[in-house]
Amino acid sequence: MRAYELMVIFRADTDESTIQTFINRLQAMAEEAGATLEKMDKWGVREFAYEIQKTQQGFYVVLEFLAPNALTELDRVMRLADEVIRHKFIRLPLDEAHRRGLAGATA
Repeated sequence: MRAYELMVIFRADTDESTIQTFINRLQAMAEEAGATLEKMDKWGVREFAYEIQKTQQGFYVVLEFLAPNALTELDRVMRLADEVIRHKFIRLPLDEAHRRGLAGATA
């Protein structure tokens, strides 16, 4: 299994229950693809360094997955979601995955 990190920035005015529902949806989609959600970290509302889509703040959420392959369907869903301002989906290097304690991570 490979380790992936997903950072999602939601609109700051998005209700927290809406954010949790969206995260649950992402988790269900990932599990259908054979992935497991290892860690979720809600950072809350943060200021941007520069304006993005005519807004100055966003609600940050960081998710760490173990997956057998890239989760392209999650990427597609986030590009289509109105409440998502930006997202970044990266594959973690093996040494970083082990440093974070993602024990099932392999090359």
